[in-house]
Amino acid sequence: MRTPTTVLAILLTLAAAAPRLHAQSTHVASQAALDAAIQQHLDDTTAQRDAVLRVLARGEVKAVAGRVGMDLTTAATAVASLSGDDLKAAASQAQQVEQALAGGASTIVISTTTIIIALLVIILLVVAID
Repeated sequence: MRTPTTVLAILLTLAAAAPRLHAQSTHVASQAALDAAIQQHLDDTTAQRDAVLRVLARGEVKAVAGRVGMDLTTAATAVASLSGDDLKAAASQAQQVEQALAGGASTIVISTTTIIIALLVIILLVVAID
């Protein structure tokens, strides 16, 4: 009677240890792949912030901001706090402004002015909410 009990105890011990052994298997993604994904995210975020700051530094944008009474220093500082969807929306607006002003256009059409104001409002709202 002692042998079957011993065999049963060994089998139960192995059955209990099997999930733990399986959990120690290698990860699906390597550390290098995780590091590369994080670096890509940081690069994308930096590029988006730089795009917004480039637009805020343009003379045309400064002129529009001055006409509507917005402080670009506060807006530029606020860009550092943008993240996620807010940053993505601001960067998208900034790209539209850059495309509209490409080629050294000296006059601003009403749609470009509207885009600039929308960009500034997005940035200032995010700052006000935080």
